[in-house]
Amino acid sequence: MIIALAGRRIDKSDADVRQFPLQNVGSVSVAMRRLLMKEGVTALVSSAACGADLIGLHEAGKLGLRRRVILPSGPGKFREASVVDRPGDWGGLYDTVLHQVEGSGDLVIELAVGDTDPYRVVTHALLDEAAVLGAEGHETVEALMVWNGKITEETDYTAEFGEEARKRGLTILEIMTV
Repeated sequence: MIIALAGRRIDKSDADVRQFPLQNVGSVSVAMRRLLMKEGVTALVSSAACGADLIGLHEAGKLGLRRRVILPSGPGKFREASVVDRPGDWGGLYDTVLHQVEGSGDLVIELAVGDTDPYRVVTHALLDEAAVLGAEGHETVEALMVWNGKITEETDYTAEFGEEARKRGLTILEIMTV
């Protein structure tokens, strides 16, 4: 099975609404490892932001699974904007994961064109790439949302990912972050 993953980033220190508190990283990591093993996952397709993405990539790596990472910008720019800007020590994990996936040819930079939202482009590319891997290996593709189960009032890429996965007829799995 191939899993496309999207989910919440770790909350800012001063966040009014808790979507993924830093103290929940351990329980989400355990849930992630259990799900990957239970579902018989062979590959994980994700971006690499702090929180759900890096936890999924880390757990998949420990299990020896293939990991394909899709970024909306160069690795350095993404690291500053989506990895080290939140509490926790995410930078080292990001660097390690990117080094590993780049070495295996599974790092994809998906640049948006014109006024297109780069994060929206990646949200759809996660599902596209998972479909390609599934077709190559004749494997089922499912979508994993790692989130708090609530749509935010602002742009919510995790909810959009789930909506697009449903449109494509994919089974949606969930891990709760709160």
